[in-house]
Amino acid sequence: MKKHIGFISLDSSLVSWLCQALRTSAPRTDSAQDLLEGFRDLLEGSADSLMVELGEGELPVPPSDAICCGDLSIDPRLRRVSREGTEIPLTPKEFDILYFLARNRGEVFTKEQIYQAVWESDYLLDDSNIMAFIRKLRKKIEPNPDSPEYILTIWGIGYKFSDKL
Repeated sequence: MKKHIGFISLDSSLVSWLCQALRTSAPRTDSAQDLLEGFRDLLEGSADSLMVELGEGELPVPPSDAICCGDLSIDPRLRRVSREGTEIPLTPKEFDILYFLARNRGEVFTKEQIYQAVWESDYLLDDSNIMAFIRKLRKKIEPNPDSPEYILTIWGIGYKFSDKL
């Protein structure tokens, strides 16, 4: 696999701040301790550079365009959804509906509005069709589909993505 290597030049004030942050609020892991020691070596002059690698199996931080709500992460660029780091396979329309609701979190949409936002071509609008997609989505993304946290039903109107997460 081809690796991209980035180089960032740090000034001593930033390295000092990072050391302080590592000492006071970093998780108690070997990696945090190794990073702190690497920064100390830079400050003391016993090292000129420091190479950092994300360990195998570690999940990268979601990109800035990802939507993170509670344990759920939605990455529109990669069209991936994960909960607690585990990828959730969605159909293209399930992803489109979820992404539409999540990026408009807190806003209530009728079934027809969801349909118009997601389907680009003419398609038979049927309330039960949207309801079926929502039901399938909940089974996949909700910890407890019978008591949804993410996609909420607004009785008599439609659905919204929770703005409380």
